[in-house]
Amino acid sequence: MRLKYVLSEVLVGLWRNVTMTIAMIITMAVSLTMLGAAGLMYLQVDQMKDFYYGEIEVSIFLDKEISPEQQAALETALNEDPLVREVRYESQEEALERFKTLFQDAPDLVNAVQANTLPASFRVKLHDPEQYQQIYEKFKDVEGVDEIIDQRRLFDKIFNILGTIQNMALVAASVMAIAALLLVANTIQVAAYSKRREVAIMKLVGAPNWFVWAPFVLEAVTAAVIGALLAFIALVLAKQFLLDGALKDLTDLLTPIEWSRVLLMLPLMVGVGSFFSAVTAWITLRFYLRV
Repeated sequence: MRLKYVLSEVLVGLWRNVTMTIAMIITMAVSLTMLGAAGLMYLQVDQMKDFYYGEIEVSIFLDKEISPEQQAALETALNEDPLVREVRYESQEEALERFKTLFQDAPDLVNAVQANTLPASFRVKLHDPEQYQQIYEKFKDVEGVDEIIDQRRLFDKIFNILGTIQNMALVAASVMAIAALLLVANTIQVAAYSKRREVAIMKLVGAPNWFVWAPFVLEAVTAAVIGALLAFIALVLAKQFLLDGALKDLTDLLTPIEWSRVLLMLPLMVGVGSFFSAVTAWITLRFYLRV
């Protein structure tokens, strides 16, 4: 009987302040959408780091005047180095083919480059890409080595940009979350004021605080759950029609976002939204509802 009463009061309370309820749900949905997007981005950047760092190569470009003996000695030293996982030799002809693939949209540039203008190189993969500096110090002064370039530097710049976007999304989500929680607090105050007589009567007949406060807290939680569901729908639509649709050709650098990760955001958003809404409602009632 008590549960039925509490649930009926929740529905009545949501409908009584329907405009504020809608505003609370929309604000919560926007903030949770941004939170979910930020969470997906954090997971995605970590996955991209694992994927791309595993494919990173150290390019050791050879001097054009290198002798066969020097080249063989260098290759042997690389293969015997415990830091090295894999060594692959790329000839000038192979370098030209790679160049043609990379710049296939610029035929004039491709036609102007000949194989003898590109250096041969050793493409080296390390067990730990963080140990590039040690490889650089070992081989930078070896005879026949012209230049050593680490692809990790390029990826670090890209991931720094993505990390900045992550932080911006998280800050925006935090600002929207604060706005949503303030709106929750204001809505609870209005609801408590509109039912002040009923609350006073319930307290006079000995109703415990949890019974008096439960409808108000559940109103906030219900609005948060609805907002989380709307936020999840927004993430699904963004995944389906933007990342996998209109923007697919623009996101080749990104590793695919798996549906399992999108689904993981639903319990996260529901949990976060419900918890903070409930806490905000409880604190508001504790300081405001004194009868």
